[in-house]
Amino acid sequence: MFDWFGGNPDFTPDDAARLRRIEWKLNLILKHLGIDYREGDGELPTSARARADAGDKIGAIKAYREATGAGLAEAKRAVESYLGRARADA
Repeated sequence: MFDWFGGNPDFTPDDAARLRRIEWKLNLILKHLGIDYREGDGELPTSARARADAGDKIGAIKAYREATGAGLAEAKRAVESYLGRARADA
């Protein structure tokens, strides 16, 4: 999440510290609820995965954005990461 704000001159060290505290608290909540969440675990929504597996990278990015509400850069990273793992597994 820091990379979203790192280039913004209005993002201060105090903001970074506050963001770290929020993420720490969220991790505690997830742990308390027994939710095992790993960022970037490689799971794409079904529609995006199907398009990526069919070789339609742009369609996969679009489907990812529609399913998750993510921005273009995040969707592109997720799809490319998935495709990279798929190639490595082949």
